[in-house]
Amino acid sequence: MHDFPPLAPLDEHNRELLARVRPGSHRNPTPAPRYNLVVVGAGTAGLVSAAGAAGLGARVALVESHLLGGDCLVAGCVPSKTLLRSARAAHELRGAGRLGVRASGGIEVDFGAVMARLRRIRAEIARNDSVSRFTGLGVDVFLGHGRFVAPDALEVDGSRLRFVRAVIATGARAVHPAIPGLAEAGFLTNEDVFHLTERPRRLAVVGGGPVGCELSQAFSRLGSEVALIHDRERLLEREDPDASEILERVLRREGVRLVLGATLERVERADGEKRLQVKHAGGVERIAVDEILVGAGRRPNVEGLGLEAAGVRFDPERGVAVDDRLRTANRRIFAAGDVCMAWRFTHAADAAARIAIQNALFLGRRRLSALTMPWCTYTDPEIAHVGLGPREAEARGVALDTFVRPLSEVDRALADDAGEGFVRIHVAKGRDRIVGATVVARDAGDLVSEIAVAMAGGVGLARLASVIHPYPTQADAIRQLGDAYNRTRLTPGVRRWLGRWLAWTR
Repeated sequence: MHDFPPLAPLDEHNRELLARVRPGSHRNPTPAPRYNLVVVGAGTAGLVSAAGAAGLGARVALVESHLLGGDCLVAGCVPSKTLLRSARAAHELRGAGRLGVRASGGIEVDFGAVMARLRRIRAEIARNDSVSRFTGLGVDVFLGHGRFVAPDALEVDGSRLRFVRAVIATGARAVHPAIPGLAEAGFLTNEDVFHLTERPRRLAVVGGGPVGCELSQAFSRLGSEVALIHDRERLLEREDPDASEILERVLRREGVRLVLGATLERVERADGEKRLQVKHAGGVERIAVDEILVGAGRRPNVEGLGLEAAGVRFDPERGVAVDDRLRTANRRIFAAGDVCMAWRFTHAADAAARIAIQNALFLGRRRLSALTMPWCTYTDPEIAHVGLGPREAEARGVALDTFVRPLSEVDRALADDAGEGFVRIHVAKGRDRIVGATVVARDAGDLVSEIAVAMAGGVGLARLASVIHPYPTQADAIRQLGDAYNRTRLTPGVRRWLGRWLAWTR
């Protein structure tokens, strides 16, 4: 099992966090003779599994080796989005002159106060994931390292927990790349970057995925000199190329240095700084920084769980092997979340946990592949996606008709000084069935949700044209795409018929 680095600094906010999700006064209960469900791991998937099963009347045990809340609360969504909000405020103040607002005296970022706010918000949100909340739900909470010792039993610090069903929800951890000198020089990941109390003057970010892009922009806006080093030719390579292009343009404009198609060959520490040797198309370059943040992927937490004793198949890189119903090779045991899924998002873990407990406790037949799964990278602008893109559609043999509305043609986006982006919706060729969408906008994560609802409910793009959207909103772009689709249905034959009808009724 993987443990996060110890929380730092141990101020009032982090002490409050610990009191909620790892209270020193907690004593593990005496195990029940047998549990309907034992959940291993108390991140999002584990907490949803435990709360959902307890709410249905099951006898549940929840096992966590570190902090309830897991990656999302401690080192993921909660702290990162809190940091992004402060960074966005600083950026908006600097750009207020474009809106006719003058900020006298310049903009000053108090980095220590930014991070103190982050810790305070995290501690407040921790109420939802607290030990007291789950014990109040009737869940037996065991703090300690859990290890399977049989196909129907788990041990936690000497206590044996027997179960009818179990859910493995141990999540994933940041990858530590084997780059010569990196470990010796020292580096940060998402697991300890939020421990900072002083702003790094110069920061190298390794990895151009969502974590690397979000935190590069945030630290740049908060005043750090940022170099983003990525081994691919473009950022966010799973997204549409023009979406990546917009983000790259924005980051460069804001002062982030992008070093793309690059290989980090080695790191040295000398004279109080860290020196990165980077090879790219322009040759070999040395970049000197004060801190290095690595955001180069994640690996599932499968070590030390005794999965062999439980008859659960797994791979160190891919995680626990599950079928479409989230069952492992041991039909008593299910898995959910980052430990077994390619979708490594908090909302995906939540949705998967609901499938796992229904299938585990009630012989359900719900399938992971049936989910309509949106995702969002929370840069500014945000990049959100749901369903198929052109590459996936081509691989599946699905022909597309595509409709695009640039935000530069959306009134509210212009009024908001946020015209950089677009809404793109794909329908199956010749049919009114939405199969995918990409949104690049300041609030793309909110906009894409309307499209996801339409897809999940079988609502076509033509129907969205008749949904009244408040004016002016950026979401009106979706209605406008519905209008664009409806215009394609006005074939020359239909137009001739309409012309004859109108002429006859005059």
